[in-house]
Amino acid sequence: MTPAARAQAAIELIDAIAAAAREGGAAADNLIARYFKTRRYAGSTDRRAVRDLVFRAIRRSGTPPPSGRAALLGLAAEEPSLRALFDGTPHGPSPIGDTETAAEASPAPEWLLAQFDPLIDGGELAALLERAPLDLRINRLKPPPAIAGAAPTPHSPIGLRLPEAGNVERTEAWRTGQIEVQDEGSQLVCLGCAAMPGTRVVDLCAGAGGKTLALAAEMANQGAILACDSDRGRLSRMPPRLERAGVSIVETRLLDPGREAAALADLAGQADLVLVDAPCSGTGTWRRNPETRWRVTPDRLDRLVALQAHLLDIAAELVRPGGHLVYAVCSLLAVEGRDQAARLGARSSLVPEPLPIAAGRDAGSGRLLSPARDGTDGFFIARWQRPC
Repeated sequence: MTPAARAQAAIELIDAIAAAAREGGAAADNLIARYFKTRRYAGSTDRRAVRDLVFRAIRRSGTPPPSGRAALLGLAAEEPSLRALFDGTPHGPSPIGDTETAAEASPAPEWLLAQFDPLIDGGELAALLERAPLDLRINRLKPPPAIAGAAPTPHSPIGLRLPEAGNVERTEAWRTGQIEVQDEGSQLVCLGCAAMPGTRVVDLCAGAGGKTLALAAEMANQGAILACDSDRGRLSRMPPRLERAGVSIVETRLLDPGREAAALADLAGQADLVLVDAPCSGTGTWRRNPETRWRVTPDRLDRLVALQAHLLDIAAELVRPGGHLVYAVCSLLAVEGRDQAARLGARSSLVPEPLPIAAGRDAGSGRLLSPARDGTDGFFIARWQRPC
């Protein structure tokens, strides 16, 4: 592909990604993979170059651009060499018109900026749009891995950080279950649970099991974990991961949305630990998925906050006297973090507890991890105990 053809491909992909964001469709990475699956003429260098253009344009556009062309024109305004590619050559973008406007640069929609936790300033917002590192979690159930070029993560004792992205799943360490790809922030959520061998744990929003696996390893594969989710597809991806990691203490349970309490009635007041890694806006993961800024709307945020409160109320009923509840969201919005925790404290008998992690900043009754300060994805984490 010529440089101009790469620019045109980026324009087409941005249009597709913006449409998917408006309609709740596929993620950017999936759309890019599909695009090139039908364009075999594009080599690996072309694919990398187009992907880089797409994500650089997305990162500077806090709201969906009027078009992919407007998004790339915005990037071209900052990079004269890119502007020169709008020359009308075959397979490339047409020349720039006198009245054409470029998409403006912004970190996020104005209404959303007002929702961020008070600890998040302009520098924090800028860091949210930088590239994220590739972090690995060491599986304590397996022999220590040897990963070339990896360095220990700053805060997690079970983390490794690679200097650049790579195909980790082709390594022997991954195939044998010695490592899992997991951001250091997610590792700290699991370490904040302080799950001990022999305990009974409910992972209420387990998804494909990333945190379930980490909890099982911290428990030395002793005890019992019930991994729950309402998404059958995500939950079905867990068993192969459990087998590879050498985990045998996990049972999965599919929950019917809106009827979770009934499905878990047999566990009322019995869990030593309940983890609620709740669905959220995902504002803490913008480094990895910058286009998710385009998916957040006031209505969607209201629905997520209501769902989080619903899940916390269900989780609280499962905790035994002396047991613990841990709440986590990969969000930096106050309404999903410190405010959500404060509301639970006001309507329950649970007592806030300090988190046993050496990272983040106090944010109400919980702690806030952020890319700028901690080098992790953005997370709010809170921990409570039910009085005996």
